[in-house]
Amino acid sequence: MTTRKTRAEERIDALDVSPTALLAEIEQLKASVDQANALADENLALAQRAAADYANLKRRTEADREATLGLASEALLGKVIALADDFDRAVEALPSELRDQPWIDGVVAIDRKLRLLLESEGVSPIEALGRPFDPREHEAIAHAPGSGRPEGEVVAEIRRGYRLRDRVLRPALVAVSDGSPAAADTN
Repeated sequence: MTTRKTRAEERIDALDVSPTALLAEIEQLKASVDQANALADENLALAQRAAADYANLKRRTEADREATLGLASEALLGKVIALADDFDRAVEALPSELRDQPWIDGVVAIDRKLRLLLESEGVSPIEALGRPFDPREHEAIAHAPGSGRPEGEVVAEIRRGYRLRDRVLRPALVAVSDGSPAAADTN
């Protein structure tokens, strides 16, 4: 009588449990684990680079958006500055007989509000009078001979200049001394 083996018994018999075979299988499994770890490390590095690239792209996009908005507001602020100049000229040219009119106080108040608006947006006037000429902030349109001031000093401000935070929005139009001595009074 022959005993028939079950399938499980046949599979057990087919297994090679010799120490050499087991060591070879362990080495093969270790190699597979090492390969899987290397692939995981590579994928992690790739994911970290992708995250860094995304963060850089997001930062650059935000900076570009801010720059674009800055240019748009810069153009608008340039137009508002022209309005402020007009208010200044109107207030300076006001006839003395009209200075006591209440509506003049309203115009002056509007001018003050306009100045406060510009200030709140980071716009500040460029100081020019009595300072050395700086081509980054001033635009010389005249020389002032015989002013008695040192050469290169701004002696007159023809049009006020403005700065938007750290950038020149509009340079000041100025007259610069040529350094010649003041003309003597002829009385």
